[in-house]
Amino acid sequence: MKYTGIVLIILAAICWGITGGLADILLGKGWDSLIISFYRGAIGLVCFTVWALFSKMKKRDFSLRLILWSIVAGIGVAGNFTFYFLSIESTSVPIAATLMYTAPLFVLLISFLFGLEKSTWFKWGCIASVLAGIVLLTEAYNTGSSAVNLIGVATGLGAGLSYALFIFGFKNASENGRPQVVLTFAFIAFSVVLAFFINVEEAASVFSSSDALWFLAIGVVGAGLSFALYTIGIQRTAPSTASIIAMVEPVTASLFGIVLLGDELAIVQIIGMVIILLTVTTLSFKKGS
Repeated sequence: MKYTGIVLIILAAICWGITGGLADILLGKGWDSLIISFYRGAIGLVCFTVWALFSKMKKRDFSLRLILWSIVAGIGVAGNFTFYFLSIESTSVPIAATLMYTAPLFVLLISFLFGLEKSTWFKWGCIASVLAGIVLLTEAYNTGSSAVNLIGVATGLGAGLSYALFIFGFKNASENGRPQVVLTFAFIAFSVVLAFFINVEEAASVFSSSDALWFLAIGVVGAGLSFALYTIGIQRTAPSTASIIAMVEPVTASLFGIVLLGDELAIVQIIGMVIILLTVTTLSFKKGS
């Protein structure tokens, strides 16, 4: 079908948007953000492993280059999941989701640093526009605003930076093998990294908890299903089109937070959110076209 890739990416973005709301529910129940992040990735790992086992494996799927870049991607995912949930805990789902969406900006800055991108006035204008949007979204200009939370903003931007690391790692790893294998190795690395930081007793208590189904949902929806839909969809969609569709994620997360969780945004904050989303989408479109 002509629009299969677009539909799959939309579904993946909606899943990611819903994940922020699910995380907020678990955080409200007193669960630690590291535990939520760990189970999201660990359940995703089970899904990717099954997917990889049912695929026809090839020798090139196990090259050293693929494994190393997959580990980089896994570290990026670990940071992304954890910082995102910490940001939700300190601010709100709409603000955290929008700050995470600054990832393409970090990709651009890293590309400048390593000489992979040519510096232009348009690109620096995009950077300035996003920074202005962040100031409005977080109400950083108003020192008395309850929206100003340095930890929430820092972790939200940390989620974006970590996502940028995942993009670099996943892109390079995928050039050496199929995405399901890359995701499997990436989430193995993810699980190993977070295993050193979580409270083992609290993690074990999830199995006997009444919230076990919420953890299962966040793992399947937020990792297993969503990443599978996205990786299949991106192979059938132009990068410029995918960048526009990606706006569905922060919009879905914001609607979830506002409608179902009672989060509130001032008009100025909504303007800041729109500035960030439009600027990042325009930048991604220009890069992908």
